[in-house]
Amino acid sequence: MEAVVGARSILAFALFSLLFLLSRSSAHQLNIVNAERRIDLTSHIVKVFLTLKVENVGTEPASEILLAFPPTQVNHLASVEALATTGKRKKKTYVPLIVTPTELPDGPNGTKYFTISLANPLNSGETTTVEVLYLLTHSLEPFPAEISQSESQLVFYKDGAMILSPYHIKQQTTFIKTPSTRVESFTMVEPTNRAGTELKYGPYEDHASYSFSPIIVHFENNNPFAVVEELVREVEISHWGSIQVREQYRLVHTGARHKGVFSRVEYQARPSHSGVSSFKHLLARLPPRVHSVYYRDEIGNISSSHLRTDSRKSELEIEPRYPLFGGWSATFVIGYGLPLQDFLFESPDGRRYLNFSFGCPLADTVVDKLTIKVVLPEGSKDPSAVVPFSVEQHLETKYSYLDVVGRTVVVLEKKNAIPVHNVPFQVYYTFKPIFMLAEPLMLASVIFLFFMACVAYLHIDLSIRK
Repeated sequence: MEAVVGARSILAFALFSLLFLLSRSSAHQLNIVNAERRIDLTSHIVKVFLTLKVENVGTEPASEILLAFPPTQVNHLASVEALATTGKRKKKTYVPLIVTPTELPDGPNGTKYFTISLANPLNSGETTTVEVLYLLTHSLEPFPAEISQSESQLVFYKDGAMILSPYHIKQQTTFIKTPSTRVESFTMVEPTNRAGTELKYGPYEDHASYSFSPIIVHFENNNPFAVVEELVREVEISHWGSIQVREQYRLVHTGARHKGVFSRVEYQARPSHSGVSSFKHLLARLPPRVHSVYYRDEIGNISSSHLRTDSRKSELEIEPRYPLFGGWSATFVIGYGLPLQDFLFESPDGRRYLNFSFGCPLADTVVDKLTIKVVLPEGSKDPSAVVPFSVEQHLETKYSYLDVVGRTVVVLEKKNAIPVHNVPFQVYYTFKPIFMLAEPLMLASVIFLFFMACVAYLHIDLSIRK
């Protein structure tokens, strides 16, 4: 028995060593000829565009490219996408690539990795161009942390002047775009230039792998930091012709906290100077052909909203009861109905499926915790969800009016959701049409029993003496 355990331990150690050597050899046989990074700080969601020209200097074909991130950024990564490009200018074509998180044992200082799987192996001596887009949330920190109603909002952003990479980079340049020309300070790593709203770091020549030079940019950003701490969306399917959607929001402004006393007079008299980083309305992009729309909070219905609909989209402009400054929060509910035929379909294998949009309908918002509950009709079986990214899934049971066995609820949960996650997802299930007669038969039975009880009561003599 001890010999078997020892053999298994030796085999596991050998596999681990093999993976370690493969990762090391893969990193050493690739070089980055040119790297260009553009960081967009105009919103509270940081957008980073990375263009890499990769060359295979080894002897074996390479099928993967590693992306390295410091641990402080991994916790705020909301999305990582990659494309392989071929051709130039108008003839350029893009091929989506698969990006997956990867664990490597030799990452210095807690570096985290993502693996880009190439569509075709990169042979020795060949080059390929890969474009990467990754989005960061909660990466802009207000400084000062508290401001008065008449002050502008200043934030700072931390990153590196050089791109963190497991490969040797021959030439690299980083561009940082700010919302305005007001930049309080920025770290100088020569050569560094500034022109208008753009900072340029580089070009830097021949830097070894894992080179890192920290920088801090302190600048003005008056965009509202709208963050939904928790969103619970319930989508209830009725085979009688409608879909009911109810969304519960807990919204907060995560920018610089408001200090002092709020003056409504000053806020309305000087809208361009007073509370420039606050917001008093939000835009919700809803599906087309919505009806029965309502918007209310704990007090009751809020009438300060405007709905614009057409055949392709619906836009609901909502206005809370009070403007939201930094540190202020609001809770409210949005509900609406949709025609069933626009979102429920039948697959070739006979199953039915709901095709609906994931994510938050509010524009330019970050959702810390998003929960989507799809309530299936009573009698539905074998539910399954298809989502184009990783989410947590489980099943629940909900009881509504006239339910006997309860309705199956497919629950999807995701953290750190942003507008790029507003993509379609599907929920498949099987349903027998005979179950649609359950509620009408139950109602008919109750009415019939009530009628028979009335007839019996009228014909029975309950008196003591005749």
